[in-house]
Amino acid sequence: MRTGTWVTASAHIITAVVGSGVLSLAWAITQLGWITLFTSTLLADAYRHPDPVTGQRNYTYMDAVRAHLGGLKVRLCGLAQYANLVGVTVGYTITASMCMASVRRKKCLHAEDNCHVSTTIYMIIFGSIQLILCQVPNFHKLSWISILAAVMSITYSFIGLGLSVAKVAAAQLNEGAEATTTWPTVSEAHRLWKVFQAIGNIAFAYAYSTVLIEIQDTLKSSPAENKTMKRASFVGISTTTIFYLLCGCVGYAAFGEDAPGDLLSGFHQPLWLLNVANVSVTIHLIGAYQVFAQPIFSLVESSCRQRWPEVKFVTTDHQITIPFLGGTGFHVNCFRLVWRSAYVIVTTVLAMLLPFFNVFLALIGAASFWPLTVYFPIEMYIARAKLPKFSFSWMGLQALSLACLLVSLVAAAGSVEGLIQSLKVYHPFKN
Repeated sequence: MRTGTWVTASAHIITAVVGSGVLSLAWAITQLGWITLFTSTLLADAYRHPDPVTGQRNYTYMDAVRAHLGGLKVRLCGLAQYANLVGVTVGYTITASMCMASVRRKKCLHAEDNCHVSTTIYMIIFGSIQLILCQVPNFHKLSWISILAAVMSITYSFIGLGLSVAKVAAAQLNEGAEATTTWPTVSEAHRLWKVFQAIGNIAFAYAYSTVLIEIQDTLKSSPAENKTMKRASFVGISTTTIFYLLCGCVGYAAFGEDAPGDLLSGFHQPLWLLNVANVSVTIHLIGAYQVFAQPIFSLVESSCRQRWPEVKFVTTDHQITIPFLGGTGFHVNCFRLVWRSAYVIVTTVLAMLLPFFNVFLALIGAASFWPLTVYFPIEMYIARAKLPKFSFSWMGLQALSLACLLVSLVAAAGSVEGLIQSLKVYHPFKN
C-alpha cells in the first residue's frame, strides 16, 4: 500500500543526499545542485509511461529505462545503478565506522593517551546493526528511519557549521584574517588532481537519482506522483544545497587548503559536541544505508520469486509472534533473511579492504553521476517528448549531457589517481 507524501519523500531525499557528501564539502563547494534538480524533474515524469500522470507505473529505474528506451540501455542502466548502490553502501560503512572510531579517538586525545583506534571493530558493529535493519521488508516501511536520519543529518551539519564559524571568529580575533587560510607547499600537478577529486565529491554529494524512482513508488497516487516528487525534489535539493554551500564555504574559511576530507575531524574541542555530531552521523548513515540497499534487495528477491515461484524457501513468509505484545508480530522470509544478511557481510568486508574515505566517495560519484543523474533522464525525456534531432531543445539537452560527461571523466581521473596514492601508503593491519 502506497501512503507516502512529499514530506516522506523529502526525508528519503535528504537522507540519501546529505551524509558523507556534506562532510567532504569543506574543500569542494557545490556547483552541480541545479543540474540534479533539473534532471530529477525529468526523471520524476518517467515514473509512469507513456503519460506521466495516468500511464503504467515503472517500479524501478530500470523499469523506467525499459519502458522509454529499451534495448541495451536497460542493461547499462542496471549495471551503473546497482554498482553505484553497492558502492554507496560500502562507502557508508566506511564513513560510519570512522565516525564511531572518532568518538573513541578524541577521548584518547583529550586524555593525552596515544591509544590506537581501529575502525575494523566499528565496521563490524555497524554491520551488525544493518543485519537487523535489513529485514525491513521494503521501502514502504522505511519512512520513520529516513525521517530520523534526516533530523540527524541536519544536527551534525549545524554542528560542523557552528564549529567552523567559531574557528574563523577566533582566528580573526586572535591573529587576523590571514590565520584562517594556509597554503601548503604542493606541486601544481598534485593540486590539479585534488581539484579533479573534489569534483567527484561534489557529484557524489548529490547522488540520489539512483533511488528516485524507488522513492517515488512509495507515494500515494493522489495528487499525481510526479507532481509530489518534483515538490519533494525541490525541498530536498534546496535544503541540502544550503547546507552544502554553508559547510563548504565556511569550512574552507576555517581551514583553508588544510581542510580535512571529513569536516568534523578537523576539530578537537568541545569534546561532547563533537561526540554528538559523530553519533548523529552514524545514526544518519544507518538509515541511509537502508535507503540505498533496499533497491538491491528488491531486485534480487523479485527476480528469484519470478524464477522459482514454486520454491517455498524463496516465496513463503513465516509469521513470528512477539510474546507480551498482544499478538503483535512480523513476517520472516528465509530467503530474505539469508540473502540480505550475506549482502551486509560482504559490504562490511569490502569496507575493511577499502578504508579510503574521500577518494572512494569521489570515485563512486564520478562513475555514476553522468549516466544516472544526467544521461538517462535526458534521453527518456527526449524519447517521451519526441524531440526532433538537431532541434534547439535537443541540442541544448545534448550539450548539457556532454558537459556533464566531461565532468565525470575528469572526476574519475582524479579519483583513480587518489586511490593509487592512498594504496601507496596503506597498511592494512594498521587500519
